[in-house]
Amino acid sequence: MKKYHLFLLLFVVSIVFAYCSSSKKATSSTAAVTKLTYEGNIQPIIAASCTPCHIPAQGGSKKAFDSYTGVSSSIDDIIARVEMNPGERGFMPFKHPKLSDSTINLLVQWKTGGLLEK
Repeated sequence: MKKYHLFLLLFVVSIVFAYCSSSKKATSSTAAVTKLTYEGNIQPIIAASCTPCHIPAQGGSKKAFDSYTGVSSSIDDIIARVEMNPGERGFMPFKHPKLSDSTINLLVQWKTGGLLEK
């Protein structure tokens, strides 16, 4: 009788583990990776949040963020400044509300994803 209970217990445990491991594989293999690009995702953020100060025709001597090169070369500084809180020295966008966490996260993901242009 003890052998029967032990067999039954091992059978139930093996079924549970079989279902647990297969669901993890299915979840990880179906996860879609979105590639962010400057033209499709970042340029609209810059245009909406950094204008007019960082557009050369209007911004004067500020760093120019009107091109992929200007933004990608300054991405670390951009992220650091938009992560600050209003009132802190260096906070951006100057005289505007803080960017949403989701918008800041897009900038971070773009950097992490390799700073794709197109």
